[in-house]
Amino acid sequence: MVLTKRIIPCLDLKDGRVVKGTNFLNLRDAGDPVELAQRYNEQGADEVVFLDITASKEQRGTIIEVVSRAADQLFLPLTVGGGIRTLEDMQQLLRAGADKVSINTSAVQDPTLISRGAERFGTQCIVVAMDVRRNFEERLGTTGIELPDGRTCWYEVVIYGGSRPTGIDAVTWAKNAEERGAGEILLTSMETDGTKAGFDIAITSAISERVGIPVIASGGVGTLDHFYDGFVAGRADACLAASVFHYGEFTVRQVKEHLAARGIPVRL
Repeated sequence: MVLTKRIIPCLDLKDGRVVKGTNFLNLRDAGDPVELAQRYNEQGADEVVFLDITASKEQRGTIIEVVSRAADQLFLPLTVGGGIRTLEDMQQLLRAGADKVSINTSAVQDPTLISRGAERFGTQCIVVAMDVRRNFEERLGTTGIELPDGRTCWYEVVIYGGSRPTGIDAVTWAKNAEERGAGEILLTSMETDGTKAGFDIAITSAISERVGIPVIASGGVGTLDHFYDGFVAGRADACLAASVFHYGEFTVRQVKEHLAARGIPVRL
């Protein structure tokens, strides 16, 4: 059986509104989260992701009301992340109507949260989100990855919305997350986020090749072919995008028709 590839609109939330930035900075308003999610539902999105992007920095919980409002109106899986630090946080969101929870900063700080969450709620509910950036300093124990321009780097995991480096190698961390019970990896490259220059194929393919769980490519879509590249060159199981959907450059349907025409199995 051929598994269909998923297209996932991502809604970054701040103060209950959808925002979008470039390289994690310069956020601008993009609308009401439930209205946007409803639009993507109608366009045939496979899932929707809500990320409360400043929750970890501001030390507060994710917006439960937005989640329950969305869950009441949507008929597609909903993944929610941002500020989730405990199993109780996870339970609150799943009760509010989320299908999966995404953990990032808290998983790096306490990796047992992955295994405890998987044990209590099932691996299918636990998404480990990874924000990564290129690091050109030589370091033992890191995975050397060749970039399109011929340079070699390793990718470092960053936390708190990209503001704090960890020294952790991204490939090692992805494998660790899988071993601890993560059901999926949501991978965002800071270098490509919001640039519309395409996904960071180098790290996407490196992680996709080394883990057995689905990898969601995120950060950098600007053209229809970027989705194709994410699936073929990046070997991703799903492609996530934000601004091209929020500002009406493409519909989810257009993306899927383009992919189907190029031989990618999608749910139309």
